[in-house]
Amino acid sequence: MPPLDPQLRRAISDRVRYYNDLGIYDFYRQPVQAIAAAPEVAGEGARATSPPMNPMKIAAASDPVTALRQIREDIGDCTRCRLSKQGRKQIVFGVGNPRADLMFIGEAPGADEDERGEPFVGRAGQLLTNMIKAMGLSREEVYIANIIKCRPPGNRTPERDECETCSPFLMRQIETVAPKAIVALGAVAAKTLLAINAPMSELRGRWYDFRGTKLAVTYHPAFLLRDPRQKKETWKDLQMVMKELGLEAPAKPRE
Repeated sequence: MPPLDPQLRRAISDRVRYYNDLGIYDFYRQPVQAIAAAPEVAGEGARATSPPMNPMKIAAASDPVTALRQIREDIGDCTRCRLSKQGRKQIVFGVGNPRADLMFIGEAPGADEDERGEPFVGRAGQLLTNMIKAMGLSREEVYIANIIKCRPPGNRTPERDECETCSPFLMRQIETVAPKAIVALGAVAAKTLLAINAPMSELRGRWYDFRGTKLAVTYHPAFLLRDPRQKKETWKDLQMVMKELGLEAPAKPRE
């Protein structure tokens, strides 16, 4: 077999690293006969100069329903970190429109979520649903997930190694849904996604580039239940997102 072109070798290495970052380590080689039998769209010169396909476009181009199902199957009954042995009942994967323009990412499941297997279904979840409605959307139109997929004991803050172990699956969910905008709910979600150690006051109020997708930061609904005074600030953050997506708040019914 002739040696690989250096540019192609680099492209393959970058592709492998990309999938490793997403938690994918197993690859399957297509039979040589099948490759040789594939029809050529252009001549040899065009094939030699064509740039390698972007992995993000590959992920977005696949059927998101099937892709999300595959990610869930890959997680299985996860035992990759200590949380599997600390009382969690089930994996809390994600819910919503697999082709959503807007994705919300929280911290971790709570007791209600662990019981039902769906993110944001407790008191904080009800508040998030109301926030989504205030934006002129329904819960079914967005996609909702968490940094980690198992409930930490006593709803404690997830440890860094737990986030690092679980986040590759979230990265695959993000690439599959391919939203136009992401809202990180709370400090844990924001700091994990952005790798920035800063207070919420500094993280909010601006857009970040997250792997080619715009990301905004706002308060977690659970925090708003403890400090309702911050709801006004949260609404400012959501209005920034609405402006980006071209959304209008629904008109209030006349009394």
